[in-house]
Amino acid sequence: MTPHTRRPVALTLVGLLLTGGALVSCSGSDDPDDAAATTPPPAQSTVLQPGRPGESNTTLDPEDYPQDAEQNAADVEFMTMMISHHMQALEMTELAESRAADPNVRSLAERISASQGPEIHGMVAWLEARELPVPEGADGHGGHGGHGAAPTAAPVHGMLTQEDMDALADADGSAFDQLFLRGMIEHHEGALAMAEVAQTEGADLLVSEIAADVASGQGAEIARMQTLLDQVS
Repeated sequence: MTPHTRRPVALTLVGLLLTGGALVSCSGSDDPDDAAATTPPPAQSTVLQPGRPGESNTTLDPEDYPQDAEQNAADVEFMTMMISHHMQALEMTELAESRAADPNVRSLAERISASQGPEIHGMVAWLEARELPVPEGADGHGGHGGHGAAPTAAPVHGMLTQEDMDALADADGSAFDQLFLRGMIEHHEGALAMAEVAQTEGADLLVSEIAADVASGQGAEIARMQTLLDQVS
């Protein structure tokens, strides 16, 4: 049997939505290889546990697989701040629908919106499953479950100021494209910084997986946006 490896986070988040915090297969298959990454595999399997940044992966016997390690402050901070971070990104991509001049910028904005919207759902579900506060206005979930809204005192890396957002909303055409790309590059760079902290200081395996996916996906998008910025400037 082949070793279990980290599943794509898109499947991870869908599974999280369906189970309120537990990773499950979203394919509907009964194949045990589709079981959740946080569920111990059958006794005859081995588990490939992803290493933290700079560390090698580790092959574990089933009995040594981590059992639902409780999250720590770094995990909660990452999930809470990343929800707010994604929400602002969606505001930016919504503006691009009517203001962007370059079709490649509009296409990029659509892809960001399509990926980060479902990710918000998954992160909200992770917080709610643990009866933790959810950022106000998070896709209509803010304050649900009687747990109140999450505090917003902690700075969120890469977030645009209200002045920046107002300038983006007032721009149009090529000027908008340039502001959008510069702002979103800064936004993504903030996400990478947050993901690095979660991977090095967090304890929850699901959070580490999401952070790794953010680092990979948004790192690639930064390179794409830098190329686009050179083209529209």
